[in-house]
Parts: sequence; C-alpha cells; structure tokens
Amino acid sequence: MKSIRYIVTRPCLQEGSLRLLKYLESTFPNAGPAVLVDEKGDEHAVQVDLDRMRVWGLGGLYHAQHLGVNDVLMLTTLAPGRYQVEAVVKPHAPAPQPRRETPRPPETRRVVVSSTPHVREIRMQTVPVTPPAPAQKSGAARPDGQKDGAQKEGGQKAQAAAPEARVAEVRVTESRVTEVRTPEARVAPEGWATESRPAGNRVTDARTSERRAPEAAHVPSGATGRSAAPLRPLDVNFDLPPAGPAASPAAVLTAPAAPAAVPAARTDAATLDAVTLDAGAQLAELAALTGYRLEHLGGGVLRLNAELGTHGYSVLVATSESAVQTPAWKENADYCVLLTSEDSRPANTPCLTREALAALIEHAQLAPLSPVDLRGYWKAGSIDLESAASVAELVSSHLAQRGAFSFVLLTLSQQPAHSVVSVPRLAERLGSGVNYAELGSILDTLTRAPFLALTPLPGGQYLLRVGVSELLADLSEYADGVRRRVRAPSREAARA
Repeated sequence: MKSIRYIVTRPCLQEGSLRLLKYLESTFPNAGPAVLVDEKGDEHAVQVDLDRMRVWGLGGLYHAQHLGVNDVLMLTTLAPGRYQVEAVVKPHAPAPQPRRETPRPPETRRVVVSSTPHVREIRMQTVPVTPPAPAQKSGAARPDGQKDGAQKEGGQKAQAAAPEARVAEVRVTESRVTEVRTPEARVAPEGWATESRPAGNRVTDARTSERRAPEAAHVPSGATGRSAAPLRPLDVNFDLPPAGPAASPAAVLTAPAAPAAVPAARTDAATLDAVTLDAGAQLAELAALTGYRLEHLGGGVLRLNAELGTHGYSVLVATSESAVQTPAWKENADYCVLLTSEDSRPANTPCLTREALAALIEHAQLAPLSPVDLRGYWKAGSIDLESAASVAELVSSHLAQRGAFSFVLLTLSQQPAHSVVSVPRLAERLGSGVNYAELGSILDTLTRAPFLALTPLPGGQYLLRVGVSELLADLSEYADGVRRRVRAPSREAARA
C-alpha cells in the first residue's frame, strides 16, 4: 500500500489531532471511529470528524512517539478504519552562522559642480556607497532656501487667483459649556458645533448668543462667496429642567441621582472588590509560577505582562462583566479575556474560566511553564478545561522526558566504571520505555559538561568513564557550590 506523508504542526500537538487536508480525504473517506497502529504494535483509537475535517485522539500517539513540530507521520491503510502509522523525528538543524556584510565598492557618479540658467558644469567623481536613509517628510527633506521659495511662490499664486477670498473669520455663535465631571462627559472646545446631549450635562449661556447675534448680522453678504442671503445665528436649543428658586442662567444643572441606586452601587462595588481580590490572588500565583508580571489597572481589570523583549506580549483579564465597561479595559494589550466559569461563558467572547485557571496553576507547580508555552493558548481565544487538558499533555511530556532520563541513568548504574556501553544492548535492556531517538539524545547529553560521564567511541559505542553513583555525588557537590555562589536578587536590592 502507498504511504501518505503528513507533517505535524503546532495546533496538531496542542489539540492532539490531525488535519484532513485535500490529499488525505481519500485516506479517511468515512467518518467515525478508526484505529492507528504504531511501530511498536500499540493501537490508538481515534475519531474521524468529516464536518470539522479533523482526526481527533492522537494526543497519546504524539506523546508516546515524542513528536514535535515539523516531525512526519507516514500513514498506510491496512483495512477500512485501520491504519499503520510510522513516526519520523527530524534532526535539529545547526544554527546559521552570523552573516557578515562586506563593504560595497565605491561608485563613479556624475556630480553637478556649478549650475547657472545657461551653463551647468558636471564632473565625474568617485563617491562611497551608503545605505539609503529612511524617508523624511517633504518639508524637512528640502533645503531651507527651496522650501521658503516654494512657499513664497505658492502664496503669490494664491493671491493672484482669489484676491477677494480673504475675509476675517466670523464666529456666528458661541456656546459656553459647563460640564459635570462624569465618566461619559467630555469637554467640548469653545466655538465648536456640538450635538445635543442630556440636559444634566451642559447648559448654553443664552446671553452669549444674544451678544454675538448682532455682530453676525452685520457681516457683508459677499464675504463668504457662496450666497447673498444674510447670515443667521445658529439656533442651538437644549432641554433644561425647570429652574428652582435658587437657579440662575449660568448655573450648572444636574439631574439628581435616585436614592435607591446608592445602596445597589455600594453592593456591586463590594462584590466587584471581592471578586477582584480572589481572581487577583490566583493570577498572582500563576504569574509567579510562569514568569508574568501582574499589574492591577483598577476597576476589576488586571494585566499579565510577558516581558520577553521582541517576544513579549500582554493579556488583559476582566474579573467580571462590569469590568469590561471601565476605562481600564481600553488599555493597550495583545489579548483580552473575560474571567468567567465553565457554565456561564458568553458567546463570541474570549474567556478564561476559573476552572482552567486553577488547572494551569496546578500544572505549573508540577513542571516549568513559561509565557512562550502559553502564548498559543491566548492567541487561540478562550482558555477552558479542554485547553487546560492540552497543557496537561505538555506537562506530562516534560515529566516523561525527565523520567526517561532517570530510566537511562538507572540502567547505566548496573555497569561498572570504565566499561563499554553498547547502544543496541542498552536499548534492549530499556525495552519500550525509551525509543532510539530519545536514547541517542540522552547519551549525547551525558557526553557534555557538566556530566562528562560518557566518551563516544567508533562504531556507535560509548565508554562509561565514571559510575553513576560517583557521577551523582559529583553533580551534587557541584550544584551545592554553585548555589552558594548565587546571590539572590532580593539581597542585592537590599544592599543597594
């Protein structure tokens, strides 16, 4: 049978799935359950979803084969609904060497030495080649003389074209606005035409309009050049509440707040503070474990900052639906999520569930997680328990790698020092716990510092230079010595 080649992507590893591309439609023609058989003979039950064009349930296979991004799966059809799968782990390419820029040779160009209206002197000169400078504004790129000349010439043309168009700016009406300082109110500059707003926000000074109206009536009809009709003052009416005994035309009128709304506002504020404190404590623990810097913006909005230079990003977290209406929610951030529960997630809104947040904290306590590992989940949108399960697979992969390293050390401890290690025999003793690719990586690690436990020999063999017990004792002493020399940042700050 013909084998189909499929390249594993990062979404595939995160979801534990396989995307049904166009060339794979004939390989998986029917929806429903299927079985993948790996190289060891283990069977993995999967589900073919033709509606979403995915094959789900490959997380165990990816974990067992220790696959990463750009690794390859070779799929072969054995029977309807049964497939043979072989994993091909690609070696890591060496880092490219830094690119050196060679200086460009000088060029010979024609240079204008002097120029008159009738004669222009040109000479050939050798000039060094310089990289192009960034584009500048047109006004800044020209010399001062040319700039002034262009402005002067443009002014002369404008005067010749419309000698009668220059008239003094006449302000028809002027509205003096006094605002009540509320979150929705904004100060309007004087003289600008403004839309009508509720009467409790601003009041027009009627006396100012009366004073400006006679001045506007004397404007010549041909001043604007558009119409000979006389100009009329702009009539702007605002609905004002009935004036009380102490009211005046220039007084600021505000609508009284309902007395019943005060206890409700206090109750909502107290509830919001309690929710913010609880969510802030959890987010602070997650930030301490994963390397974020937590920032409180007020109003129930917090920000997680991943300060990683060019790889940095930020996440805004609203602890309640009312926090989305606060000005802090408009702060700059790469991703924005609403903290909610699994049962009350709003539609079409990126969310972070409280259950997923607790699961992320538990996973970060088991294995190191970084903002680089979590960026894909923020970018995908919502983080729920399903996303947290994908993070659990990543954590289990870290723990499995650590377990495989310990398994190899325990197996090597059965050999004495200064003995030859045969890779096929070692793999046979390890069994199915460690594959060949992972075994080769572990052995290469043991040949480098600070281990220096193995020496490569011709024929793919290794010399065990020291016993595993002595190796671990030396590493313990080395770690203690380095730990004593490491200075805590808090102590350095206190001394400073």
